[in-house]
Order: sequence, then structure tokens, then C-alpha cells
Amino acid sequence: MIRTQIPTIFKKRAPKHKPAPFLNAPAIDASPYINIVPLGGMEEVGRNMTYFEYCDHKSPHNGEIIIIDMGLQFPEENMPGIDYVVPNVSSLVPKKDKILGAIISHGHYDHIGAIPYINNKIGNPPIFTMPLTRGIILKRQEDFPHLPKLEIHQVSTEKPLKLGVFELEFFHVNHNIFDAVGTAVHSPVGTIIHTGDFKIDNNPVGDKPADYAKMAALSQKGITLLMSESTNAEKEGHSISEGAIRADLESIMEKSKGRVIVSTFSSLLSRVQQLVSLAEKYGRKVAFDGYSMKTNVAIANELGYLKFKKETLINVKDLDRYSPDKVMLICTGAQGEGSAVLMRIAQKEHRFVKLREGDAVIFSSSVVPGNERGVQSLKDVIYRQDAKVYHYQMMDIHAGGHGRAEDLKMMISLMHPKFFMPIYGNYYMLRLHAELAETVGIPKENMVIPSNGSVVKLSKDKIQLTNQTVDSSYVMVDGLGIGDVQEVVLRDRQMLSEDGIFVIIAAVDSSTGKVKGSPDIISRGFVYLRESKELLKSARIITRKVIEEATANMHPVNWDYIKNSVRDRVGKFLFQKTSRRPMVLPVVIEV
Repeated sequence: MIRTQIPTIFKKRAPKHKPAPFLNAPAIDASPYINIVPLGGMEEVGRNMTYFEYCDHKSPHNGEIIIIDMGLQFPEENMPGIDYVVPNVSSLVPKKDKILGAIISHGHYDHIGAIPYINNKIGNPPIFTMPLTRGIILKRQEDFPHLPKLEIHQVSTEKPLKLGVFELEFFHVNHNIFDAVGTAVHSPVGTIIHTGDFKIDNNPVGDKPADYAKMAALSQKGITLLMSESTNAEKEGHSISEGAIRADLESIMEKSKGRVIVSTFSSLLSRVQQLVSLAEKYGRKVAFDGYSMKTNVAIANELGYLKFKKETLINVKDLDRYSPDKVMLICTGAQGEGSAVLMRIAQKEHRFVKLREGDAVIFSSSVVPGNERGVQSLKDVIYRQDAKVYHYQMMDIHAGGHGRAEDLKMMISLMHPKFFMPIYGNYYMLRLHAELAETVGIPKENMVIPSNGSVVKLSKDKIQLTNQTVDSSYVMVDGLGIGDVQEVVLRDRQMLSEDGIFVIIAAVDSSTGKVKGSPDIISRGFVYLRESKELLKSARIITRKVIEEATANMHPVNWDYIKNSVRDRVGKFLFQKTSRRPMVLPVVIEV
């Protein structure tokens, strides 16, 4: 659950370049142009956010801005204690009065997750999105009661939206959550297509195929720029259809004589619909568990996106009231998260569910990079309890929501743009996507590959990756504290996690400058005190020597200098003896 206290937000590092203070500087020519500025999502998977700034000094619309997506990124391994990483909006703050609105393409956290942290900083502009996405955003905002109320409007693929100089149209795309849309941004410069996340699936489950007719109609009117997502650019072929996934899930259901326990992403609502439909077909009752899972299912059901019989659903605490072959549990935890439902079940910590022989446990999601070891350990624990495990590497029981190479080429061919800009992915993914675009006829000189903070200038006849940049450095959210924290805090956390802490407490006679007794030492995460007596004895001798030499020769005594000297001398000694660098904290007390 998201913590409700006010989070600490701080920068990871200073930008390597000087930010441009004002983007809509006079152009070389007088023709209008648009500055396209990605604040995230161009050098990572996640933190997706891009803004579009109209520049025409002869127009009353000069400087108007719209935003697409406000996503978060989950922390990397070298960010201990960090909850999320969000886009840096410092370049937007001075222009917040010019922001007309934010478009949200769909309801995944890498596209909506930063809203509570940054939307109020840029003037709380109105948000425009589809019904399911709106419901998910509003539900999450309940965890932040201290923030201003969101102004959030529901849009439709049938009705254009006018925001200043921009006219927006939305078209349905397939993803692994309902209500995903691409956006056509019409302006005096031409039409920009922003695909959002998509895949080509002509046999989706619980959804309709993408609106190819509308895409073709937009193409016929002329596309100036296509901005297309790149997450799966390295994977060949077409995406697996959700229809094909259903067949393999059904085969598991047919032969399972015990309970079926399925763990998947709580946002993968199309998969949830498949599972519930199969449960109903084979006469199984369904229980949901996991806060985010139950929340998303409730929202989707209320809005009519999930359809199931009322009598199908049961409470998780009632699973044992039914025969094992008559129940299914759908829960969170497929990534091996420590507090998620599946992990609690595997560790025998769940209040109502214990694994038993004959259970079928299905991991119906791919493994997020970095989680491989945790997921494998979780599978081992499940197997030790005689349950059967199924995962996507054994059979097609998961399909990602991102188009593979042939899907990406099809989107480019369908849109037939003049210019092309790959978005959303690590740099190598963007580069591979650009190479795919070349194979379907986009000239290399008509493409740009931006970085986070790049300023791309688009006019009717030209696209240019300028030498202007804005600050796109990491902004990290730490829900445990209040106030600004600098880079040194992150370094301290990294040091503590790697080499531990070594605290030395020395009492000094204020009249003589002599150390009274033997300095106390506390070690956490560095050495085991009982087995390191010689090391500790030497550290005490060094501490005593440094303090007494300084107090004998320094009048008045500079205690800060003494503590720094103890830290340096003891730190060097410990490194010489152990090749490790714990955080050394000297505490000197005058008595």
C-alpha cells in the first residue's frame, strides 16, 4: 500500500549539462514549431513523461504546453531505501500557467505513478484519460489525502479534445490493460502520433482489436511525426495473442485435480478476465487476494470491463469450504515480492491458504529484470511443498503488452509518417527501433533518437535534435522522511548496505584531555565483535592516541577536527586490515 505520509523527494545527481532556462527562444525562421521534451522513459523502462510546447511568437497560443503521461520508475539495486524514481519537472515549474493539461495513455504505474508527486508542483493541471485509467488514478489518489483534489476528465475515442492550439484525437490500441489509447496531436505544425504502449493482437480477450480504421484515416490526412514505443524492439516476430494464452491456461485447468493458484500483475486485467471465464467454464469458484489486485478488479468490474457471475466470487477465507477441484485463487506476487500474497502462501504465513499436494501454481507473467533470483527461490519453496509450478518459459501462459519487431514495423507502415522518433525504452531499444524504421522506408535523416532532457524541435518540414537540454536528473521519492535529502544520503545508504557501520564512543576528561577508560565500539554489518578482539583493541589504541595528541597540542580544542581525525585514521586502519570501508562514526563526549 502506498504510504500516506508526505514523502521526501530529492535529486540523485546534478545534471551533466546546464539546463535551458527557457525553451521557446526565437527561432532561426519565423515559422511555428513545437519543442518536444522527454523528461523520462528514453534511457530506462519507466518514468514515462513527455511535454509538447508550441512556439510561435506571433500567436496568442505561444508557449502553450500539453503533457503525455506522468509515470514512475521502480528503484535500482543501488538505491537503498528509495520507493520510486519520478520525472524532474523543474523545467515546467516556471511555465505551469501555460500547461493546458496532461494526457494519460493507460493505467500502468510507469505512466500514472508520478501524478501524486509532481502534478501539484506544476500547477495541478487537468488530467484527461479513459474511464478505467481515471478510476485507477482516483483510487490511488485516496492514499494522498493531503494533496489538492485532482481535476480529471474522461475522454472518448469518438470525440476530439481541444486544448488551446492543440486538437487531440484518441484511438484504441491493445495492451495488457483495458482502455489503452494512442494520441493524435493536431497542431499548425502538423499531426504528431504518440502510440502509448501497444501490441498487435487481432484476437484479444475481453477487448476489441485496435482501431486500425481510425489509424488509417489519420494516416491518409498525413502524419508529420510518429512517436512509437520501443520496449520490445529487440524481440523478433509478432506478439503472442491473448487468445493463444487462453488455450494453454485451459489445458492446465483441464488436468488440474487440485486448487489452481494464479499469480499475475494486478493491472493485467485482460488475463484476469480470461482466468475468471475459464473458472466459470470448469465450475470453479474464484477468490482474489492482494490489495492492488482486489482494488483493480473492483474498479474494472464497476465500470463494466470485467464480467463474471456474482456467484462465481468467494472470499479467500472460504476457499477450504469447497472441494480443491472447484476453486481458483488469483493473487499478486509473481515477481517474488516479500510481502505479496504468493510469497506469504509459500512461506506458510498466509492466514487462510496453505499449499498442499496437487495444487497447480501458475506464474502468469514474465519476470521483471532484477527479480530472477527471487522468483526462482519462490518456485523452489513451492516445489518443496509438492505443488506443481507452471510458468511462461514452459508454455505460453503469458504475453507481454508491448509490440515486438514485426508489430512495430506494422505500426510504422500503417501510419506512414514523414518523421520518426522512437520512445519508451533503454537507448539500445530506441536504436533498434530506429533500425526497424529504416527497413520500412523511413530515411535515416528523418529520424531522431532523443535522450531524457533532450529538446527536439519539430516544424512542418524539419525535425532537429537541438543542443538544448533541460534537467532530467533522477528525483527520488523516499516515503520515510520529510524534507530535502542530498546525494550524500544515498551514498551513505550504499556504504551501510555494503560494508556496515563502526561506531566508536570515547569519553574525554575535559580538564586533562585524557580518554577515560576504554572507548566503546559498536559494529553493525561489519565484523562480529566476539571474533575480532585484536582488531577492536588496535582501533581503541588508535582512537586514544589521536584524541590525546590533539588535546595536548590544541588550545582551545576543536572537537570537530578531532572526530574527523579519528574517522580518517580508524577508517584507514580498518581498510588495511579487512579491505572493507565501513562507515566510521566517532562519538567524543566531554566529561
